[in-house]
Amino acid sequence: MTEYFDSHCHLTDTAFRDDRDAVFLRASEAGVKGITLISSDADDAASAAELAAKREGVYSTAGIHPHAVGVAASGDLDRVREIASSRAEVVAIGETGLDYFYEHASRAAQRVAFDAHLQLGCELSLPVVVHARDADDDIAAAIRAMPSGTVGVLHCFTGGDRAFTEAMAADWYVSASGIASFKSFSAASLLREVPSERLLIETDSPYLSPVPFRGRRNEPANVVHVAHAVASLLMLSYEEVAQRTTQNARRFYGLGTI
Repeated sequence: MTEYFDSHCHLTDTAFRDDRDAVFLRASEAGVKGITLISSDADDAASAAELAAKREGVYSTAGIHPHAVGVAASGDLDRVREIASSRAEVVAIGETGLDYFYEHASRAAQRVAFDAHLQLGCELSLPVVVHARDADDDIAAAIRAMPSGTVGVLHCFTGGDRAFTEAMAADWYVSASGIASFKSFSAASLLREVPSERLLIETDSPYLSPVPFRGRRNEPANVVHVAHAVASLLMLSYEEVAQRTTQNARRFYGLGTI
């Protein structure tokens, strides 16, 4: 069976409260052998680590999403550092970044938090998972100013020429989501420029279900359809995309090769 790695999902979300075990089972049956649970705040980081610890092939992150920056307590970043440094399940820092579309927190506060996460990733030698929306210039500036050697991924990539250019120069990764299956996806040309060893795929569950499930709750089993969409855009077989992105995810998260 072809194997897949869902590099970014939110299975601690309440959308999975009633059938989380069944979601994991469907993922396994679909060939999804690796899953990374992405956290949105300090409490979520603890929950994600607990959930990941119970399942083989499941990992987690620790970070504060830009949406949550405005309501985070003063000690939450210290909690994130403690969770990330003490839990074996935690393989990355994030989700962090900048979101100027919703702007749930001030831009200044988001930038301070983003820089702190980039510093933390360097400090702990962990990669950083980055959310970028309508903030191309400031994402690019943060990548240029980050500590040397910091590794990151532009998750759910939908474009942004400046951030993309800086990310490629820094040897970062790029992750495609179900949006790549939408007719409105406008970043196909940039996606084709990503080196094959730095491409990831994700579901961002419970959000952004790929065609043919658009509009429904998303889940890791649907990463198979993301692989098909990316394969079509890159003119590759879905098996090749699955193999490459699985290897890449394991390398990015420091899990070794298979």
